Amino acid sequence: MADPWAWGAMSEKTITRAQLSEAVYQEVGLSRNESADLLEAVLNEISGALGEGQTVKISSFGSFSVRSKGQRIGRNPKTGEEVPILPRRVLVFRPSQLLKKRINDGRGKK
Repeated sequence: MADPWAWGAMSEKTITRAQLSEAVYQEVGLSRNESADLLEAVLNEISGALGEGQTVKISSFGSFSVRSKGQRIGRNPKTGEEVPILPRRVLVFRPSQLLKKRINDGRGKK
């Protein structure tokens, strides 16, 4: 398989949707258009679930969740002036133990 983890191993290269779609095409054997549609369907499902406040768990990879943060006072680093930071929802990613191990062992590939 064209492993997307191998492309960015030990570099600052960014993996794009096109590259992920190409990896699906290489591995699954769908057409390029079908691979792109499949990737979009998966990403839409994930973002839709997160938008509804659900947690998304991907086995051996990690989990995505949305957390609510309350209002607090922050400082403008340039002026030192106190400014309110409004309440908001933030996306949180927690990697699985397997993903942490792959990263810490320096293994981008399987």
